Amino acid sequence: MDRTLEVRTPESIAFSYELAGLGSRFLALAVDQAIQIALLVAIFGGLVLAAVRVTAARHGAPPVADKLAQSVAIALLVLVVFAIFFGYFIVFEALWNGQTPGKRLLGIRVVRDGGYPMDFGASLIRNLIRVGEQLVGYYLIAAVSALISPENKRLGDLAAGTIVVRDARLACPAELRGLENEPVLASTAYLDGDERALVKRFLERRYDLTEQRRAELAWQLASRVRPRVPAELARLPDEALLERL
Repeated sequence: MDRTLEVRTPESIAFSYELAGLGSRFLALAVDQAIQIALLVAIFGGLVLAAVRVTAARHGAPPVADKLAQSVAIALLVLVVFAIFFGYFIVFEALWNGQTPGKRLLGIRVVRDGGYPMDFGASLIRNLIRVGEQLVGYYLIAAVSALISPENKRLGDLAAGTIVVRDARLACPAELRGLENEPVLASTAYLDGDERALVKRFLERRYDLTEQRRAELAWQLASRVRPRVPAELARLPDEALLERL
Protein backbone atom coordinates (compact mmCIF):
# COMPACT_ATOMS: atom_id res chain seq x y z
CA MET A 1 0.00 0.00 0.00
CA ASP A 2 1.38 3.42 -1.00
CA ARG A 3 1.37 6.18 1.62
CA THR A 4 2.42 9.82 1.65
CA LEU A 5 4.92 11.36 4.05
CA GLU A 6 5.43 15.09 4.57
CA VAL A 7 8.78 16.31 5.87
CA ARG A 8 9.38 19.86 7.06
CA THR A 9 12.95 21.06 7.40
CA PRO A 10 14.19 23.48 10.10
CA GLU A 11 14.18 26.16 7.38
CA SER A 12 10.36 25.71 7.06
CA ILE A 13 10.61 24.13 3.61
CA ALA A 14 8.17 21.23 3.28
CA PHE A 15 8.65 18.16 1.09
CA SER A 16 5.96 15.63 0.34
CA TYR A 17 7.10 12.10 -0.52
CA GLU A 18 5.04 9.24 -1.85
CA LEU A 19 6.30 6.16 -0.05
CA ALA A 20 6.98 3.13 -2.22
CA GLY A 21 4.54 0.29 -1.68
CA LEU A 22 5.38 -3.32 -0.93
CA GLY A 23 4.60 -4.46 -4.47
CA SER A 24 6.95 -2.05 -6.23
CA ARG A 25 9.72 -2.80 -3.73
CA PHE A 26 9.50 -6.54 -4.30
CA LEU A 27 9.35 -6.11 -8.08
CA ALA A 28 12.53 -4.02 -7.85
CA LEU A 29 14.07 -6.76 -5.69
CA ALA A 30 13.12 -9.39 -8.30
CA VAL A 31 14.85 -7.38 -11.04
CA ASP A 32 17.97 -6.93 -8.91
CA GLN A 33 18.12 -10.62 -8.02
CA ALA A 34 17.77 -11.59 -11.68
CA ILE A 35 20.80 -9.38 -12.40
CA GLN A 36 22.68 -10.93 -9.47
CA ILE A 37 21.96 -14.47 -10.67
CA ALA A 38 23.14 -13.58 -14.18
CA LEU A 39 26.37 -12.18 -12.69
CA LEU A 40 26.88 -15.31 -10.60
CA VAL A 41 26.35 -17.61 -13.59
CA ALA A 42 28.85 -15.62 -15.64
CA ILE A 43 31.43 -15.55 -12.81
CA PHE A 44 31.00 -19.24 -11.94
CA GLY A 45 31.34 -20.17 -15.59
CA GLY A 46 34.60 -18.25 -15.78
CA LEU A 47 35.86 -19.82 -12.54
CA VAL A 48 35.03 -23.34 -13.75
CA LEU A 49 36.93 -22.79 -16.98
CA ALA A 50 39.86 -21.36 -15.02
CA ALA A 51 39.79 -24.31 -12.59
CA VAL A 52 39.84 -26.82 -15.45
CA ARG A 53 42.90 -25.19 -16.95
CA VAL A 54 44.68 -24.92 -13.59
CA THR A 55 43.93 -28.56 -12.79
CA ALA A 56 45.33 -29.66 -16.11
CA ALA A 57 48.44 -27.57 -15.57
CA ARG A 58 48.94 -28.90 -12.01
CA HIS A 59 48.46 -32.57 -12.92
CA GLY A 60 50.65 -34.64 -10.60
CA ALA A 61 50.96 -31.92 -7.92
CA PRO A 62 51.26 -33.03 -4.23
CA PRO A 63 47.90 -33.76 -2.45
CA VAL A 64 48.59 -31.03 0.14
CA ALA A 65 48.87 -28.42 -2.59
CA ASP A 66 45.62 -29.65 -4.15
CA LYS A 67 43.79 -29.38 -0.82
CA LEU A 68 45.12 -25.87 -0.31
CA ALA A 69 43.95 -24.88 -3.78
CA GLN A 70 40.49 -26.30 -3.08
CA SER A 71 40.23 -24.39 0.22
CA VAL A 72 41.23 -21.15 -1.47
CA ALA A 73 38.71 -21.78 -4.26
CA ILE A 74 35.88 -22.39 -1.77
CA ALA A 75 36.75 -19.27 0.22
CA LEU A 76 36.81 -17.27 -3.02
CA LEU A 77 33.40 -18.59 -4.05
CA VAL A 78 31.87 -17.70 -0.68
CA LEU A 79 33.34 -14.20 -0.91
CA VAL A 80 32.05 -13.74 -4.45
CA VAL A 81 28.53 -14.89 -3.52
CA PHE A 82 28.37 -12.57 -0.50
CA ALA A 83 29.78 -9.63 -2.46
CA ILE A 84 27.25 -10.03 -5.27
CA PHE A 85 24.17 -10.67 -3.13
CA PHE A 86 24.82 -8.00 -0.51
CA GLY A 87 27.68 -5.80 -1.70
CA TYR A 88 25.58 -5.18 -4.83
CA PHE A 89 22.91 -3.32 -2.83
CA ILE A 90 25.41 -1.51 -0.60
CA VAL A 91 27.49 -0.15 -3.47
CA PHE A 92 24.62 0.80 -5.77
CA GLU A 93 22.54 2.53 -3.08
CA ALA A 94 25.54 4.41 -1.68
CA LEU A 95 26.96 5.55 -5.02
CA TRP A 96 23.88 5.67 -7.26
CA ASN A 97 21.77 8.13 -5.32
CA GLY A 98 19.85 5.51 -3.32
CA GLN A 99 18.96 3.37 -6.31
CA THR A 100 19.81 -0.05 -7.69
CA PRO A 101 19.01 -1.02 -11.31
CA GLY A 102 15.77 -2.58 -10.09
CA LYS A 103 14.77 0.49 -8.09
CA ARG A 104 15.57 2.78 -10.99
CA LEU A 105 13.45 0.65 -13.33
CA LEU A 106 10.51 0.82 -10.88
CA GLY A 107 11.01 4.54 -10.20
CA ILE A 108 11.82 4.30 -6.50
CA ARG A 109 14.83 5.22 -4.37
CA VAL A 110 16.11 5.06 -0.80
CA VAL A 111 16.62 8.29 1.15
CA ARG A 112 17.46 8.94 4.79
CA ASP A 113 14.78 10.08 7.23
CA GLY A 114 14.04 13.73 6.61
CA GLY A 115 14.63 13.31 2.89
CA TYR A 116 18.43 13.55 3.10
CA PRO A 117 20.50 11.80 0.40
CA MET A 118 21.68 8.25 1.00
CA ASP A 119 25.18 7.75 2.39
CA PHE A 120 27.46 4.72 2.71
CA GLY A 121 26.84 4.20 6.45
CA ALA A 122 23.06 4.00 6.08
CA SER A 123 23.37 1.73 3.04
CA LEU A 124 25.76 -0.58 4.92
CA ILE A 125 23.45 -0.92 7.93
CA ARG A 126 20.21 -1.52 6.01
CA ASN A 127 21.79 -4.10 3.72
CA LEU A 128 23.67 -6.03 6.40
CA ILE A 129 20.32 -6.50 8.12
CA ARG A 130 19.02 -7.66 4.73
CA VAL A 131 21.16 -10.79 5.27
CA GLY A 132 19.03 -11.85 8.23
CA GLU A 133 15.80 -10.80 6.54
CA GLN A 134 16.56 -12.96 3.53
CA LEU A 135 17.64 -15.99 5.56
CA VAL A 136 14.54 -15.93 7.82
CA GLY A 137 11.58 -16.84 5.65
CA TYR A 138 12.93 -15.05 2.57
CA TYR A 139 11.92 -11.47 3.48
CA LEU A 140 8.74 -12.57 5.29
CA ILE A 141 9.69 -10.55 8.38
CA ALA A 142 10.63 -7.61 6.15
CA ALA A 143 7.22 -7.74 4.44
CA VAL A 144 5.36 -7.85 7.77
CA SER A 145 7.43 -4.95 9.10
CA ALA A 146 6.72 -2.85 6.00
CA LEU A 147 2.99 -3.57 6.21
CA ILE A 148 2.62 -2.51 9.85
CA SER A 149 5.05 0.42 9.72
CA PRO A 150 3.44 3.84 9.08
CA GLU A 151 6.38 4.65 6.80
CA ASN A 152 6.55 1.26 5.00
CA LYS A 153 9.85 0.47 6.72
CA ARG A 154 11.41 -2.96 6.83
CA LEU A 155 13.79 -3.84 9.68
CA GLY A 156 16.80 -2.57 7.75
CA ASP A 157 15.10 0.79 7.23
CA LEU A 158 14.27 1.06 10.92
CA ALA A 159 17.88 0.39 11.90
CA ALA A 160 19.44 2.66 9.26
CA GLY A 161 16.91 5.49 9.49
CA THR A 162 15.88 5.28 5.84
CA ILE A 163 12.68 5.30 3.78
CA VAL A 164 11.93 4.13 0.25
CA VAL A 165 10.10 6.73 -1.84
CA ARG A 166 8.83 7.10 -5.36
CA ASP A 167 10.57 9.46 -7.76
CA ALA A 168 8.25 12.40 -8.34
CA ARG A 169 7.18 12.71 -11.97
CA LEU A 170 4.88 15.20 -13.67
CA ALA A 171 2.85 14.48 -16.79
CA CYS A 172 3.56 16.60 -19.83
CA PRO A 173 1.17 19.60 -19.93
CA ALA A 174 -1.71 19.14 -22.34
CA GLU A 175 -0.75 22.13 -24.46
CA LEU A 176 2.69 20.59 -25.08
CA ARG A 177 1.49 17.16 -26.19
CA GLY A 178 1.85 16.27 -29.83
CA LEU A 179 4.61 18.76 -30.56
CA GLU A 180 7.38 17.24 -32.63
CA ASN A 181 10.13 19.55 -31.43
CA GLU A 182 11.25 20.26 -27.88
CA PRO A 183 9.26 23.25 -26.56
CA VAL A 184 10.99 26.40 -25.42
CA LEU A 185 11.86 25.96 -21.76
CA ALA A 186 9.82 28.04 -19.34
CA SER A 187 9.49 28.17 -15.59
CA THR A 188 6.08 26.48 -15.82
CA ALA A 189 7.00 23.69 -18.23
CA TYR A 190 8.28 21.16 -15.67
CA LEU A 191 7.12 22.46 -12.29
CA ASP A 192 3.69 22.84 -10.74
CA GLY A 193 2.77 25.83 -8.60
CA ASP A 194 3.82 24.32 -5.27
CA GLU A 195 7.17 23.19 -6.64
CA ARG A 196 7.86 26.59 -8.18
CA ALA A 197 7.16 28.17 -4.79
CA LEU A 198 9.58 25.77 -3.07
CA VAL A 199 12.32 26.43 -5.61
CA LYS A 200 11.80 30.19 -5.40
CA ARG A 201 11.90 30.09 -1.61
CA PHE A 202 15.08 28.03 -1.59
CA LEU A 203 16.88 30.29 -4.06
CA GLU A 204 15.93 33.35 -2.01
CA ARG A 205 17.12 31.84 1.30
CA ARG A 206 20.05 29.68 0.23
CA TYR A 207 22.73 32.19 1.25
CA ASP A 208 21.40 32.13 4.83
CA LEU A 209 22.01 28.36 5.09
CA THR A 210 25.16 26.47 5.97
CA GLU A 211 26.93 24.87 3.02
CA GLN A 212 25.85 21.38 4.07
CA ARG A 213 22.16 22.28 4.49
CA ARG A 214 22.22 24.27 1.28
CA ALA A 215 23.63 21.31 -0.65
CA GLU A 216 21.16 18.87 0.94
CA LEU A 217 18.12 21.02 0.16
CA ALA A 218 19.32 21.68 -3.38
CA TRP A 219 19.72 17.93 -3.90
CA GLN A 220 16.23 17.21 -2.55
CA LEU A 221 14.60 19.75 -4.87
CA ALA A 222 16.68 18.92 -7.92
CA SER A 223 16.23 15.15 -7.56
CA ARG A 224 12.44 15.58 -7.74
CA VAL A 225 12.49 17.45 -11.05
CA ARG A 226 15.59 16.04 -12.75
CA PRO A 227 13.75 13.05 -14.33
CA ARG A 228 11.34 15.42 -16.11
CA VAL A 229 13.73 17.87 -17.73
CA PRO A 230 15.66 17.51 -21.02
CA ALA A 231 19.09 15.87 -20.93
CA GLU A 232 20.99 19.15 -21.28
CA LEU A 233 19.34 20.44 -18.10
CA ALA A 234 19.54 17.14 -16.23
CA ARG A 235 23.34 17.23 -16.51
CA LEU A 236 23.56 20.52 -14.62
CA PRO A 237 24.58 20.66 -10.93
CA ASP A 238 21.69 20.85 -8.48
CA GLU A 239 21.64 24.61 -7.89
CA ALA A 240 22.32 25.44 -11.53
CA LEU A 241 19.35 23.29 -12.52
CA LEU A 242 17.08 25.05 -10.02
CA GLU A 243 18.24 28.45 -11.27
CA ARG A 244 17.37 27.50 -14.86
CA LEU A 245 13.89 26.39 -13.81
